[in-house]
Amino acid sequence: MMHVHKLVLTSVLLTLAACGPTGEDELRQWMTDQKSQTHPKVAPISEPKQFKPESYTQVTATEPFSNQKLTQALKRESTQSVSSGALIAPELARRHEALEAFPLDAMALVGSLTKAGQPVALVRVDNLLYQVKPGNHLGQNYGRVTKITETEVTLREIVQDAVGEWIERPATLQLQEKSK
Repeated sequence: MMHVHKLVLTSVLLTLAACGPTGEDELRQWMTDQKSQTHPKVAPISEPKQFKPESYTQVTATEPFSNQKLTQALKRESTQSVSSGALIAPELARRHEALEAFPLDAMALVGSLTKAGQPVALVRVDNLLYQVKPGNHLGQNYGRVTKITETEVTLREIVQDAVGEWIERPATLQLQEKSK
């Protein structure tokens, strides 16, 4: 019988313990307290600027959508195309050299020498050594060698800019020291 009383007493105590505040209730109370104590700081939106209409003073100027304005723009564009085409036309007409099949970053300047009073650069591509003189062509951007020094080869390349016009730009091939 004593054993039954202990069992009943234990179940009554567990029931009473379950009725008390739990950790979840404490957490909810803490969240409520934090919400009530938090005050967000929002900067007020500034007043909109007042619109002031301006009078059109360009009445005597050329209308932007007129035929005259279009004609001027087309003349200017055709002049640029002719000068741009004149830059690339000789490059397209000439016979290409062997080193124009490789990009400049695939080439390495490994040395230079003077041959018959003229500077010559030694350029390595795919483990083959080539002799390059001023006037020779290198790279895939119509690069023409303009100067050879002991440490670099200077080129003039012809490339297209962002709007598709052909322009000249300088490029160099630096001497590559052998890594150990």
